[in-house]
Amino acid sequence: MTITFLGTGTSQGVPLIACPCEVCQSTDTKDKRLRSSIMIEDGGKVFVIDSGPDFREQMLRENVKQLDALIFTHAHRDHTAGLDDIRAFNFVSQKPLDVYLTEETENEIRKQFDYIFSKKNYPGLPELKFHRISKAPFTIHQTTFHPVEVKHFDLTVLGFRIGNFTYITDANQIDESEKKKIIGTKYLVLNALRLKKHISHFSLSEAIQLVNEIKPYRALFTHVSHQLGKYAEVNQILPQGIELAYDGMKIQC
Repeated sequence: MTITFLGTGTSQGVPLIACPCEVCQSTDTKDKRLRSSIMIEDGGKVFVIDSGPDFREQMLRENVKQLDALIFTHAHRDHTAGLDDIRAFNFVSQKPLDVYLTEETENEIRKQFDYIFSKKNYPGLPELKFHRISKAPFTIHQTTFHPVEVKHFDLTVLGFRIGNFTYITDANQIDESEKKKIIGTKYLVLNALRLKKHISHFSLSEAIQLVNEIKPYRALFTHVSHQLGKYAEVNQILPQGIELAYDGMKIQC
């Protein structure tokens, strides 16, 4: 199984105008962070978790020709806003795209993209086939996903464990019962927004604390704001076995 980090950044703390900070002005390509998302290639199938505003750019950058399913963690716009661009994959495959999501996320997406669902048989609209998921494991083709419920302030968000790989974004709290699902994972991807504590995301120190508790072989931090700092400088202060992920990074699980 190959994991590609499509994006490792966040809208949190990122200004909409030209930013003079060191991260935004960095010439290191590992400091150029699109909104957080990953691609999973397993058994000849391709799955993407979350389609944020940068979805089209991410697909073009990675030269993705095939998409077999899209899985959502939650319905915040920085994770859903690129959904309209799946129509290109509809055109290639000539069928609706399988989309896996909770009831709450589906309801929100139907509001965000009401035009998709308000007109039947309108040529060119994105075509989706929804599959409802909850806390129970589910399998897409030959790949099994084990949902992990986390809290994003007061919103329930899904992380996913796939084999020895666990992906958690937009979290600041994980109940003990859900942590048990992560124990034994080899690769743990976790959000680490910034140094300062945040109302709905793990800070760097909180993310490190959770890694020390879970004890994976390798931990990678994502959903990183420019407030955390530059890739090379942050990696120098991280404990052994922990590092920042970067856009385009690939790991074999």
